[in-house]
Amino acid sequence: MTVFPAAVHHIAVTVTDLEASRVWYRQLLDAEPVLDEDVSALPGHHEGFHHTIFVLGSGVILALHAHSDTDPAHRFDERRPGLDHIGFSCADRDELERVRGRLDELGIKHGGIAGDALGFGLSFRDPDGVALECWAPRP
Repeated sequence: MTVFPAAVHHIAVTVTDLEASRVWYRQLLDAEPVLDEDVSALPGHHEGFHHTIFVLGSGVILALHAHSDTDPAHRFDERRPGLDHIGFSCADRDELERVRGRLDELGIKHGGIAGDALGFGLSFRDPDGVALECWAPRP
């Protein structure tokens, strides 16, 4: 048995425009942040930042981080080492269809639902270009 924790506790995404991202994620998640505060520097760990925290229905935390020295000209690129995308789970294709309808209502551009041998995915991007996907398994 492994000693490494099995569950994801939180995902933190650095954003270039906190207000725009806060509004975008608030609409996408149809939820208010549970915390929106400055975090003081912690020597040897970080220099301080601001975070806005949402709690997803699963209990996983999605945090938006704003650092004072983030270059707004830099955009997310999944081809660089690091994060490729964040995947959100849907129970089935019907739930995925409802998510697609929600994205359409919000005017969020997406690639439509695509299938492969394992299931179905719906890909889209946040205001900084972070790749997001909703995924449902095949029956």
